[in-house]
Amino acid sequence: MSQSPKKKALPPKRIIWLARSVWTAMWKAMMSQLAPPSKSGEYLRPSSQFRDSISSDAESLHPPAIARYKLFVGLGCPWAHRTLVTLALKGLEEVISVAIVAPSPESGWVLEQPEENCRTLAELYQLAMPGYTGRSTVPVLWDCEKKAIVNNESSEIIVMLNSQFNEFAQWGDRDLYPTSLKEKIDTWNDKIYNTVNNGVYRCGFAQTQMAYNTAFNELFTTLDEIDTALLTSRYLCGDRLTLADVRLFTTLFRFDVVYFGLFKCNRRRIQDYPNLGPYLRDLYQLPGVADTCDLESVKRDYYGNLFPLNPGGDYSTGPRSRSA
Repeated sequence: MSQSPKKKALPPKRIIWLARSVWTAMWKAMMSQLAPPSKSGEYLRPSSQFRDSISSDAESLHPPAIARYKLFVGLGCPWAHRTLVTLALKGLEEVISVAIVAPSPESGWVLEQPEENCRTLAELYQLAMPGYTGRSTVPVLWDCEKKAIVNNESSEIIVMLNSQFNEFAQWGDRDLYPTSLKEKIDTWNDKIYNTVNNGVYRCGFAQTQMAYNTAFNELFTTLDEIDTALLTSRYLCGDRLTLADVRLFTTLFRFDVVYFGLFKCNRRRIQDYPNLGPYLRDLYQLPGVADTCDLESVKRDYYGNLFPLNPGGDYSTGPRSRSA
């Protein structure tokens, strides 16, 4: 009996080339949605859209009050984590309630429990602004009375939490943004935001080697500078805890577990720095701060939901948090 001729398989090089071409095209398409780039491939973070304020001024639409406001946060998100840390440091847990959301590749941020008849954060944004087409991000400071988003910019929310609820706060006299240190705090905040807080994302979401190299070098130049400053100072602005430390902490907490590997920020771990490592542990051990930290949610949210960076969705079970 005659045998039919065997079909020729594609040469391995051809298979690799084809797979790489298809994956690269898909990756660029997905990344353009996840992390909009500049022409040079650098990640450009979109601006927050809701920028109202809580104020005791007579004209304010959102005056300070007990049980009027709610924070919507994702436990894996460093920007949302800032608000939880500030809430704890001021003792506002009984004044402002918290609703937890978790990321979903299909639905965006999904609420653990329905709020305002909404199951997703996108629905909440639509409730606040019908027809809204922008990003639905955390944190959200929500006015339960007006059914409105007050603000979704973390750097502004933590300033409000520090100053506008002191009459109700357990530690209302703890000022994390004192006038005497405002200039120094702002200087650190600007540097740390550009090169560290957003710098790790500029590394992880870079779409060209040049963009990555620039972000990588700026990130570790600033971390080296901070480590040197902490040689003679407990906190960034001396012996006084400020919002500059809060803003840095939430990035450092995630660094060794997520950014070092997944975002390729791998020149040095935070625990390898002589001063940054102890500084991180010091902040973690401040009363109330550890309760805001959920390392498992951090790993699950980053490794499980950033498909273009980790298509398999799996993540390691270690390392055990050194900050704990």
